[in-house]
Amino acid sequence: MKIAIVGAGVIGVTTAWELASDGHEVVVFERRGSAAEEASFANAGVVAPGYVTPWAGPGMRAKVLQSLLSSHGAIKLRWPLSANDLSWMRKWQRACGLDTYLANRARMQRLAFYSRNRLHEITEGCQLSYERSDGYLVLLRSRREQKLVQPGLGVLREAGSVFREVDADEARAIEPGLNPNTPLWGAIHLPQDEVANCRQFTLILKREAEALGAQFFFNCDLAPLSRSAPTALSLAAGSESLRFDAVVVCAGLGSAALLRPLGVRIPLAAVYGHSISASIKDPAQAPCSAVMDERYKVAISRFGVRMRVAGSAELGGASDTIHPAALQTLYKVLHDWFPGAAALQSGVQQWKGARPMLPDGPPVIGPSGVPGVWLNLGHGSSGWALSCGSARVLADLMAGRATGIDIEGLGVERLLPQ
Repeated sequence: MKIAIVGAGVIGVTTAWELASDGHEVVVFERRGSAAEEASFANAGVVAPGYVTPWAGPGMRAKVLQSLLSSHGAIKLRWPLSANDLSWMRKWQRACGLDTYLANRARMQRLAFYSRNRLHEITEGCQLSYERSDGYLVLLRSRREQKLVQPGLGVLREAGSVFREVDADEARAIEPGLNPNTPLWGAIHLPQDEVANCRQFTLILKREAEALGAQFFFNCDLAPLSRSAPTALSLAAGSESLRFDAVVVCAGLGSAALLRPLGVRIPLAAVYGHSISASIKDPAQAPCSAVMDERYKVAISRFGVRMRVAGSAELGGASDTIHPAALQTLYKVLHDWFPGAAALQSGVQQWKGARPMLPDGPPVIGPSGVPGVWLNLGHGSSGWALSCGSARVLADLMAGRATGIDIEGLGVERLLPQ
């Protein structure tokens, strides 16, 4: 088939590679000037399937309120809040029930473990070389935090994650650069989890897809899809339509507007994340792989000769405005655990990215309900962890093959009124 893919983030590029590998003629259109310029650009890079869970869950409303009242809270609301944001929050609250949460958590974790396996298969099969390291350490500052994470450890056991609870001394042996002056009760060590450079992987896999014949076109702002010809694409500024046998929408936040004329309503919201990236000044004081501060929900990752501090979740506000408080939390956590490790005097990259999130958690993968139009979107903050598996599932569905995992609940029908 001749297939158009809209979007060249990690979801779009992995989808392009899988479809090109299956022998399809693939053309990718991206509104930015390069691949992986939005949510895939400067994320934490952590691939930890057992930690991939929905935001919507029991007790989350209280946790969000507590976070809003804390100066370094992980979740913030910024003004203005749009009508879409408010509608999304209402849907999110309705998805916080226990049964809904358990079902969505199972869906996401099935996909996450499958995706990690597929990432390794692609990396080994194509002999890809990108910045990555093994191991993930969740830092617990106090005994209270150690008690609070116990229900989460039950989730990890159910999901099949390999982990150990370690004391402060063993945590410091795993990550020798941890600041000895910052109180540490213990940690959760996940040796099979990893950290890897999402954008670097995406750019390398794009070249692999091109070698298979896929074409990429950038700076293409496409017009919304047309009900009369849903698999025809044209530029928003006006151009001759190009017709395809199928269109796959992987356009992040832009997906909702592209699909709206078809009557396909996708309740996406921008949940913004932040990061700072800097060169490593002293390798002995830097992390070996990735750590996550459980109290502040901030990850510190090592990418070759650089390190990245990423976290926060903001709903509302302006996409091009970085709130100083978000960066202050990142710098605080960096200073607490790895003071002196990063060269912060110059060349620091500050980033804010919009993660396209659905209110109940899992992405939507598969047919849209409109003939010829397919979906692979709504991965939120788990896009990197879910990307390779999502792409393989989508390619198998388009080929009419059985998928490698149970995909119950990952279709668009989940979003329809009950």
